[in-house]
Amino acid sequence: MRYVLGTDHAGLVLRDFVKEYLHSRGFAVLDLAPKTPQRVDYPDFAQKVCREILNTQDTRGVLICGSGIGMSIAANRFVGIRAALCLDAYMAKMARLHNNANVLCLAERISGLGEVESILEAFVQTDFEGGRHMGRISKIEAFD
Repeated sequence: MRYVLGTDHAGLVLRDFVKEYLHSRGFAVLDLAPKTPQRVDYPDFAQKVCREILNTQDTRGVLICGSGIGMSIAANRFVGIRAALCLDAYMAKMARLHNNANVLCLAERISGLGEVESILEAFVQTDFEGGRHMGRISKIEAFD
């Protein structure tokens, strides 16, 4: 599994933490985040990450902004992307288990590093349950 990271200017500190966490767990990481703290627009980075996920097998994403809300809204505009804003490990587990989320959205200005570590752990270790949940995902994917 490979992870693609994207942030706006409000997510750079957390990006470094996430990148190190994923590397330490043996995941390949592609960092598409800005390199400087100058103001940028989150939709531009959500788009880059989502396009990479949709064009590359075995790839998930992590998007970070101040609240996580903007990134999750932007990412969910792409058919085939199931982005989940997770503020705790239970949300991350359920996002993978029931929704087969392929993008984790995080909030640098809300979540502390300890919480983020538990969120990441739940997200990367949980597999999609399938079954009855597949029908629900298919319904969502059929929306125009």
